[in-house]
Amino acid sequence: MIHIQPVSASPADERKAMQSFKLMLLLCVAICCLWIHPRCALAQNAGFASGPLTIDPLNGPTTLPSGPIAPPDSPFLACACGCGIFEVGTRSMLPVGTGLTTYVQYAYQDQNVDWSGVKPAPASANGDKEIRTNFFTPGFQYMFTRNWGIQAELPIDNRYFQTLESDNVTLTRLNWTAIGDARIDGIYDGFFPDQSAGVDFGLKLPTGNFRHEDAFDDIDRDSEIGTGSTDLLLGGFYRNNLTADGTLAWFSQVTLDVPMLTQDQYRPGVEADGALGVYLNGLKLGPVAVTPIAQVLDGLRGRDSGINAAHPTASGYERVLLSPGLEFDLHPVMVYVDAELPVYAHITGDQLVAADLIKIIVSYHW
Repeated sequence: MIHIQPVSASPADERKAMQSFKLMLLLCVAICCLWIHPRCALAQNAGFASGPLTIDPLNGPTTLPSGPIAPPDSPFLACACGCGIFEVGTRSMLPVGTGLTTYVQYAYQDQNVDWSGVKPAPASANGDKEIRTNFFTPGFQYMFTRNWGIQAELPIDNRYFQTLESDNVTLTRLNWTAIGDARIDGIYDGFFPDQSAGVDFGLKLPTGNFRHEDAFDDIDRDSEIGTGSTDLLLGGFYRNNLTADGTLAWFSQVTLDVPMLTQDQYRPGVEADGALGVYLNGLKLGPVAVTPIAQVLDGLRGRDSGINAAHPTASGYERVLLSPGLEFDLHPVMVYVDAELPVYAHITGDQLVAADLIKIIVSYHW
């Protein structure tokens, strides 16, 4: 990727840009509220059964009954993966100019703390003890023109899982590697000549393995690498300078992930993630441009639903993270690294959370 050049804009242009950004942000918030609220209520209050495939159109979920409704005390366990948070807060992957960029992203989280509500909970309250995941995600972004492009990625994840068996005494340890769910997005950033604002739209495809299991059925659906669902992806971004010379700038980004087609009586919760960050341009370490980045990340996920969701309800959350990062640019190679540190979490039920998250991206602009 190449560095973003300082944006020269008149006060009128800046006011227009801010108005457009506020409108886009309000629209994204409204969409999140419209989607998440009724589905959270449905997951909490309606124990409906779904068949092998359900369709969730704009007017609400349509279900194909097949089998009895799971009782509220079914022995399911839960974790708060929140992998969508890795899709935001990455300034280096916002489109610049035209051409092809290939990249590999590595992310890591170790979920080993039981959390309920806004505070830690006793480990004995959750049969799951640890979920440690290494996410390897190769992908590419190709801007056909300065206004239109495409981005695609296919993760390969390794997961280590500790959980109690049904006797609540025997500890099982599992380790497996599988392909995750592919993401394909279209990109449009033609709102302004400087590409400062854009939207993305696409699909998350059910390419990931969601049926990995041992002989004792110890892996519940929300601990699988794949979700089994086809999801609608929507998002947007905006960036601008805070100083006239472009030394200090800021960016924002929002994404929305809405499951539309589901399988095997399990519907993941709707997830919305956002980032707001500032960065400092102009620093050099020899020939390498170094850009410090500070950002706030927010993740919100509705509750899962369906017979194979956790019962009693142990899914859905909101969390806020602070994320310092550094970007190293030796064109055409760029390296981005950050740490993501939770400062607030409100978790539904008992779920495993991570004390910190790490993300590294190595990209090459052709």
